[in-house]
Amino acid sequence: MFFQHVYDKSLAQASYFIGCQKAGVAIVIDPKRDVDTYLEIAKQNNMRITHVTETHIHADFLSGSRELAALTGATMYLSDEGGEGWEYEFDHVGLKNGHIIEVGNLTLEVIHTPGHTPESISFLLTDKPASKEPVMLFTGDFVFVGDIGRPDLLEKAAGMKGTQDAGAAEMYKSVQKFAGLPDFLQVWPGHGAGSACGKALGAVPSSTVGYEKIRNWAFQYDDDQEGFVKYLLADQPEPPKYFAMMKKLNKVDRPLLTEVPNQKKLTAEEVTEAMARGIKLIDTRNKAEFAAGFIPGSMNIQGNNSFSTWMGWFLTYEEPFMLVADDATIEDLTRKLMRIGLDQVMGYISDVNMPGLTLQKSEVIGLDEFKTYLNQDDVQVVDLRGAAEYNSGHVAGADNVFIGTLPQNLDKISRDKTVVIHCQGGDRAAIGYSILVKNGFTKLKNYSAGINEWVNQGNPVETQLVEAAAC
Repeated sequence: MFFQHVYDKSLAQASYFIGCQKAGVAIVIDPKRDVDTYLEIAKQNNMRITHVTETHIHADFLSGSRELAALTGATMYLSDEGGEGWEYEFDHVGLKNGHIIEVGNLTLEVIHTPGHTPESISFLLTDKPASKEPVMLFTGDFVFVGDIGRPDLLEKAAGMKGTQDAGAAEMYKSVQKFAGLPDFLQVWPGHGAGSACGKALGAVPSSTVGYEKIRNWAFQYDDDQEGFVKYLLADQPEPPKYFAMMKKLNKVDRPLLTEVPNQKKLTAEEVTEAMARGIKLIDTRNKAEFAAGFIPGSMNIQGNNSFSTWMGWFLTYEEPFMLVADDATIEDLTRKLMRIGLDQVMGYISDVNMPGLTLQKSEVIGLDEFKTYLNQDDVQVVDLRGAAEYNSGHVAGADNVFIGTLPQNLDKISRDKTVVIHCQGGDRAAIGYSILVKNGFTKLKNYSAGINEWVNQGNPVETQLVEAAAC
């Protein structure tokens, strides 16, 4: 058996290339959209990709199953579980609980594991020449290392009211089913630490059934479904805005993008003219570079591992946009955008200092200056972190406006007072500063070092913990 774990750090998303070397055929589970990665693996190992499958209709990335099938002629094997409204709307081989996929001498048994979503399935892999016993379980967003998939995304991101409680109850049953599997089974999940599909995902890429039964919180509620549900739903991070669109695009027949596009390099005149028409300019440079000089009206979303997530919060799927990016990084950024379906890139500029562009600087302050603004009647301190982060410990007197919803909550920010913003370590504050400047706020200060420095220097925080069952 050939096995390769493919991991996208930008979305903390795992996919899997599994092949039968004797037959020269392979299956890919949960492929990302820039599928040249899998084509290269197949080429290097003299294999043909004949099968493509998914564990569920994904919300956090745009699946590359259809692109990969179009390029290779592979058959798509997709879940037909979940009932009405959960059907994939394009041709595929439907999978139900107990179905077997054969890939050469390998078999993958389908196990229906609802909870995260109604149609979710897992794959139990047996390498028949090596053993009659199964060796691997591919769990998608069902069981992670140290956590399980959240059942509230459909309600919070897609607006499907009443689904989170039903999903949590289904998840409890699926967890009991998982606990009955052999302890020696390797567990390969769909996500790692940093994914918004759970709240406590581990950084280790894989686990075993036995290990998860010992250390994963979800397996400590054997006879307490109510406590399980309560803990599962408590303090989940805010689901990115783009998740609802991913659910739609991964289900319907959509245009395919089978190669990474080359981006046009723009002139200063083209950028200025486009911004005058309301087209957004996203500056992907480091926050310190942005603060030292940025094009007024641009938004700073750094091109790091969180780039895709924040782009999905602040851009729609209909609007064109431009980038500030280095020539060396533009392909990587394009791939990250492809993975969530943001294809409307007009082009990019690599130098904000080119003639014809004027720059503005951010007002970044340090800890000592930040302290002088606290408890002042003419100052508003705004914590841009998520609600769970804020509740776990914040500066006394700070208001909480989550950065992802800041554009919809500008009325909560004072235009008369000096506004001091911060987050955990500065990345979200840089986004927030650029949004507020773009919307006409002038009395702004950015305490970029944020809660990290505040706490590390021994300063106090207030907590506002939400009641949740102890695990």
